[in-house]
Amino acid sequence: MRTKIVAGNWKMNKNFQEAKALTSELLGMINDEVQGNVKVVLCVPFPYLDAVQNMLGTHKRIAVGAQNCSEHVSGAYTGEVAAPMLKSMDIPYVIIGHSERRQYFNEGGALLAKKVDMAIANSLTPIYCCGEPLEVRERNEHEALVRKQVEESLFHLSAEALQKVVIAYEPVWAIGTGKTASAQQAQDMHAVIRQHLAGKYGKAIADTITILYGGSVNAGNANELFSCPDVDGGLVGGASLKSREFTDIIKAMKA
Repeated sequence: MRTKIVAGNWKMNKNFQEAKALTSELLGMINDEVQGNVKVVLCVPFPYLDAVQNMLGTHKRIAVGAQNCSEHVSGAYTGEVAAPMLKSMDIPYVIIGHSERRQYFNEGGALLAKKVDMAIANSLTPIYCCGEPLEVRERNEHEALVRKQVEESLFHLSAEALQKVVIAYEPVWAIGTGKTASAQQAQDMHAVIRQHLAGKYGKAIADTITILYGGSVNAGNANELFSCPDVDGGLVGGASLKSREFTDIIKAMKA
């Protein structure tokens, strides 16, 4: 059975006091809402990782994640954060290849493959992001692009290593725009990704991979999105900054 995950990506939002307040609110609200094999991950800014992790304590269902890591082990890379640093803090998850990293920091497939390797080597679960911009979808080239993104950064992995990866499909045109892919569009793309994995690793392996949908997930559309057979949860942006709405999204994720 695939693990169901609702991950909140806080991006570069909230000051320290606000971050602690939000974490406290979420702990109070979702403690009884996480059921079965559903996990909640709070991907918070680097300066808040330790504090949020301490607030979560030994909670079995709620974990903390980083939003990025370097492809380097260590060295003279001012401003970067290495996967071994995250490992030393017992951070279990890290987002790799978010569309904003691709767009603003020119991160491509080869670089992201190195980051995926670095995460896995340090016992981190990479949440690997892929997805198409609007112009690519309008040219009906979105499936080809996403297959290429998956190939470039994941197909070098062994089957064993692949099973340590979570994939997040995020149509770029639906991130922070208020637009959301329809449930059918999300299901179709998730099925494309899973079929592509099956072509490389076999159906049995592909069926174990958790694939999340990211792109303006909110309390109003979560039920329909999460009911799709190949949608195993969500990578939630803006709505994860609102404790009540994020809790409602989590409630929509059935084990």
